[in-house]
Amino acid sequence: MTDVLIVGYGPVGQVAAILLAQRGLTVRVVEKHTTPYSMPRAVSYDGEASRILAACGLADVLAPTADDPVTELSGEYTWKNGFGRTLLHVKVAEDGPAGWPDSISFYQPGLEDRLAERGAALPGVEVLRGLEVTALADRGDRVDVAAVDAAGAEHSFTAGWVLGCDGANSFVRRWLGAGVTDLGFTHDWLVCDVVLNEAREFKPNNLQICDPARPRTAVSAGPGHRRWEFMRVPGETLEEFQSLDSVWRLLGLFDITPDTARLDRYGVYTTQACYADRWRSGRVFLAGDAAHVMPPFLGQGMSSGFRDVVNLVWKLDLVHRGLADAALLETYEVERRAHVQHAIRMSIDSGKVICETDPKQAAGRDSVMLAALRRRTQQRHARSLREAIVDGLLHRTPDGTPAAHAGDPAPQGRVSAGGRTGRLDAANVVNRLIRTARDRGPAGRDSQYGFGAVDPLAALTRSVPAVDAHPLLAGAATGAGPSAGPAAGGADPAEDDGPLVSISMKKGTGALIQGAICLLVPLASLILVVVLVRRSRRKVDAGPPGYPSPGGPPGYPSPGYPPPGPPGYPSPGYPPPGYPPLGAAGTPAGNPQFGAPGHPPLGGPPTGMPVPPQAGPPPAYGPTPIGGPHPYAVPPAPRTGAWPPPGAAPTAPPPPPAPRGHQQ
Repeated sequence: MTDVLIVGYGPVGQVAAILLAQRGLTVRVVEKHTTPYSMPRAVSYDGEASRILAACGLADVLAPTADDPVTELSGEYTWKNGFGRTLLHVKVAEDGPAGWPDSISFYQPGLEDRLAERGAALPGVEVLRGLEVTALADRGDRVDVAAVDAAGAEHSFTAGWVLGCDGANSFVRRWLGAGVTDLGFTHDWLVCDVVLNEAREFKPNNLQICDPARPRTAVSAGPGHRRWEFMRVPGETLEEFQSLDSVWRLLGLFDITPDTARLDRYGVYTTQACYADRWRSGRVFLAGDAAHVMPPFLGQGMSSGFRDVVNLVWKLDLVHRGLADAALLETYEVERRAHVQHAIRMSIDSGKVICETDPKQAAGRDSVMLAALRRRTQQRHARSLREAIVDGLLHRTPDGTPAAHAGDPAPQGRVSAGGRTGRLDAANVVNRLIRTARDRGPAGRDSQYGFGAVDPLAALTRSVPAVDAHPLLAGAATGAGPSAGPAAGGADPAEDDGPLVSISMKKGTGALIQGAICLLVPLASLILVVVLVRRSRRKVDAGPPGYPSPGGPPGYPSPGYPPPGPPGYPSPGYPPPGYPPLGAAGTPAGNPQFGAPGHPPLGGPPTGMPVPPQAGPPPAYGPTPIGGPHPYAVPPAPRTGAWPPPGAAPTAPPPPPAPRGHQQ
């Protein structure tokens, strides 16, 4: 019997398999696609995701300086309005509170190759491709799993636990009977993945253009790869929007033509904001897109999936080894669902700013954001949107309230030990810093888990002082149970050079304070912008017809934006010269290539306003938001009932394309 069976082998399933195997658990992966998906979906991950990938043993191969790199620093991130004025500028920190850059841009097929290589190098990991799970049966002490292959042959497996990492169309979620809360934020975006014929520098490296006539995005998709995205606007049919002529015309806004670039893939996907109402039933769990799907505007989708599995893996390990009660597993959903809901809400709020297509509302938004920009200087922003854990496995005071800093994300500083200096995780001393003095194993060896619930990966989830063991952690602090040896691919903490007192924190309290500032300042700024924009909408509509309205606040809109005109809107000077009148004829229809193998399914019903082509040379905007819309290419989820409808036909994997530089 396998300890854990994972359904799905995308990045989240791969990270789960590696973390489990590094703790000595046996892992079997069942993946219905015969080959990995050959095109990128996500394009960025945050500093905590970098920390988790480093814990998987991939710090060196995923470094931007590695041979044949698949990652690069995301660099600057700028929002501009339709007139080219900067609304928001974010300078991404290269050394954030997690000890890694706050944002990394990456080429997903290359990342999946590295994760697959790491998984193959670990004992106890078996990956079975071309098998689709068709049934689960929780027997109380195990789970029976049935699957079929492409020829229709049946296969059966048994595992201690099952983890569903099978994406937005998850079979495991349907088996759980989990309802889905759909927050109803849907927009169609055309995603174009491009490789330039000649290298070009983009400043900023990531750009969001908040133009009500056409919201659009340009971002890095890893070394040698770029992504451009365009939102479908009211009055524009899906057929018009997805035509190949429309693709190249829109790319022309950024001076991208068939003569200067290769179009690797294009397709329409629909943003979603959904989360499963239940993440666990007995011995079966959900993680990643199977449990939640969020708008891509903050690049938190894949990073949130990584945080899911890092929260669950160490708890499964302790329960499996008899060091914790099975009730510990109930804290997984409690802790992770609150974080995910926060990330989804923040992504929606950002999307409402980006996706505004009403010129009047966009003018109000711009006025508020420009005023906010004038009141402050350029700031260092953190990408993490995590909140402290407020419920779950927390150190509590005698009255039951969480103790100070319990549940706070743990920053990672630099440490020195035995004459060496490096990141705290790499020094493998987190467990030693938090253990209790009495926690000793046989023959004076240190137990790997001092507090019982905390190991180096658990420190990514919570910050806990040295205290007596939680009641759920049976015997962990008293030395009951075996002393854990080194995990596969990791170091034995008992073999660290030098005693604990030789370790000097280089950041310590300063890192904690810096981390809190880096997390809270940008988050508060974004919340302030969203609140001010919402207030401005009510003010813009005040007074009789005409713009600006006589009933609006003094000084609004700001002088010269847009040029005032007679009653009615748009006023003279808006839209800019070269744009046709709003509501003009649309773009050519028809796209014989769309729907070819490798393209994602279409999503969303058509609505409509045409794309206003621009006369003259395109504006030199460059690219757009970090982690901009990633094409998970799933149809819109129904608002009630199962998600997607039971019995929906699975999508066959596309045939692999011709080999490219970043694939192995």
